[in-house]
Amino acid sequence: MKILILKFRNIGDVLLSTPLIKNLKIFYPDAQIDFSLNKGTESMLTLNPNINKINIYDRENIKSLPFLKKFWKELRFFKSHKKEKYDVVINLTNGDRGNLISWALKAPIRIGYSNQRWFFRKIFTDELPKQGLRHTVEVTLDPLRVLDIPISTKLVEIFWSQKDEHIVNCELNNINNFIHVHAVSRWIFKCISDASMAQIIDYCEINLGIKVVLSSSNNNYELRKINNILLHVKSNPINLAGKLSLKQVAALNKKAQLFIGVDTSIMHISASNNTPTLAFFGPSGADHWGPWDNNLKKSSYSRRNGLQLMGMHRVFSESRSCQPCGNDGCNGTKISDCLMSMDLNKIQENILEMLNDK
Repeated sequence: MKILILKFRNIGDVLLSTPLIKNLKIFYPDAQIDFSLNKGTESMLTLNPNINKINIYDRENIKSLPFLKKFWKELRFFKSHKKEKYDVVINLTNGDRGNLISWALKAPIRIGYSNQRWFFRKIFTDELPKQGLRHTVEVTLDPLRVLDIPISTKLVEIFWSQKDEHIVNCELNNINNFIHVHAVSRWIFKCISDASMAQIIDYCEINLGIKVVLSSSNNNYELRKINNILLHVKSNPINLAGKLSLKQVAALNKKAQLFIGVDTSIMHISASNNTPTLAFFGPSGADHWGPWDNNLKKSSYSRRNGLQLMGMHRVFSESRSCQPCGNDGCNGTKISDCLMSMDLNKIQENILEMLNDK
């Protein structure tokens, strides 16, 4: 049995597909499961024992090429799948690239989302239902329901190496009791104000006496954002922004007492590590994207906004009627008003409650 899964989306999307991979491997223990994804997201699956091969699509590079070179690169990527002769192809996103690969492979079973464009209408042998108000983890398991395969686990998981572990241990320098704060997203409209984040860091360090460790990517915007937050702080957090890979951030997070951060892939990594996670949500909805508790079988994010809990994790959001809007900020500003005026007293109360629960 050869199975191909296609997910040309972002880092968190790929991570949340790991329960599907795990269940397929449980049901088909001898299956070869391959996965095709965008470059930059592969670390969510590398070292995963249930994956045979990862096909990486270098989207940014190919987009920048002249037409003929772009066409040739796309064709080579398509052809790289053909030789495997897959029995099952699962396209987890409704995009042209995944649809075309599904069509080209002519696998006996092809699962994907209905597309109204005439060329794609009969590509799939089985169609997936729409998301509705369901959590993304549940949606990613829909192919199992289509195939009538029992859902044995809803565990989201990530793997890293001993080398990653060693690098993190060296950076921490024997600090064991700390809070992991990931204050930034490449999407600026998901960030709370720098001043508010600084006050949260100071509360943890000064009032609670717990060291804070900061992380971010090495993206220039994210590094500038971290530096600006540090201009506001009165305490002395450990700044590892830009110093760690995604795998190493995962290894760091696993050691933390608590994670505090915005709606981003690191939030999902934290939840997969079973690290209690406090996430700030604005334009996006917890019902789709809230941190998933691996100890539970069902999402408890039943509302579109407001403070919500799923097991050990919490989503902190205002209760504005416009939330979640799905927009990249208010009125074209790239800034979300609902994230600029959050109640810091309530945030502090939740931090203290979560630490006491821990």
